[in-house]
Amino acid sequence: MGPVLDELRARTPAMVDALARLTGIESPSNDPDGIAACAKELAVLGRELLGTEPEWFERGGRPHLRWSFGPEPRVVLIGHLDTVWPTGTLERWPFSVRGGRATGPGVFDMKAGIVQGLFALTMVDDLDGVTVLINSDEEIGSITSRQLIEDTAVGAAAALVLEPSAGGALKTGRKGVSIYEIEVEGRAAHAGLEPEKGANAVIELAHQVLAMEALARPVEGTTVTPTLIAGGTTANTVPATAVLSVDVRALQPEEQQRVDAEMRALVSRVPETTVHLRGGPNRPPLPEAMAADLYRLAVDLAADLGIGPIAKIAVGGGSDGNFTAGVGVPTLDGLGAVGDHAHGEGEYVEIAAMPERAALVAALTSEICASRPA
Repeated sequence: MGPVLDELRARTPAMVDALARLTGIESPSNDPDGIAACAKELAVLGRELLGTEPEWFERGGRPHLRWSFGPEPRVVLIGHLDTVWPTGTLERWPFSVRGGRATGPGVFDMKAGIVQGLFALTMVDDLDGVTVLINSDEEIGSITSRQLIEDTAVGAAAALVLEPSAGGALKTGRKGVSIYEIEVEGRAAHAGLEPEKGANAVIELAHQVLAMEALARPVEGTTVTPTLIAGGTTANTVPATAVLSVDVRALQPEEQQRVDAEMRALVSRVPETTVHLRGGPNRPPLPEAMAADLYRLAVDLAADLGIGPIAKIAVGGGSDGNFTAGVGVPTLDGLGAVGDHAHGEGEYVEIAAMPERAALVAALTSEICASRPA
């Protein structure tokens, strides 16, 4: 594998140029025009590097791109081109390179990972059985692409997720994510003249907030976090409505299901108020057992490449790797950029690590494809 890494290091300037091309087109999740423009540029880049056009899937007005080599996927590379940065961010924070780091909105999460994945595949001798899927709505829950991700990955031997690393560590576990909204309906009344004629939605919502605390099991990694809250209309009116958003994270599918059942069993405490629950599980957990064999293989291959040791970590955030693991596909995440400050001002990528991680993805892809059953 030495020559592969040497060649990728020699092509580092081309990798940085490709990263500049993708970063130079803003693609926030809520900007259809920006998403479409970035997807078109990615299609051009993919054609240049892989020699073929991608399939273009429109789902809910959003483009998702897929390159498939061979009739049956054995290794699926997963990534996303949408970012959290609003249109106009480039005006004050353009793509730049300084001190061995590339910075700009979306470089770390996760346009560098896409670039590394594409360059990695240029070093794989036989792409038969390889599929690359890049979606455009991961940052908002992969609402339109989830089914495509699951349909593409099911039956594959491995999913390699090009999300950024965590301090250089591969992500071998992710919590499942559930998102809920609790709306309380009460009855308005004058707070000074006749409050007894009202049904206070805010008081009822306060009971619900306290109930959330009882659902969490921190020892098992289950968190239930009230996040956004709103209620009432004026300062002298008994509030008739109140709304609460709740974020749930769980390491195990059983815990995610338990919390969902208990959320749906919540009842109102304040007379004449009604509680409505919306939402539910968004991403299943990625248990560490689903990544164990792939992680061991990555450690061995990294040692062969001379870029080890490679650490591992389980994280609370979700990714599309949750979906691939959810359909039974061994999944290794965090194979993308080495850098820091995902979703934060000044996110950056360590340029020297780009060819190293590309070489690791190439080695993993080659090894898994070569080990297909006879």
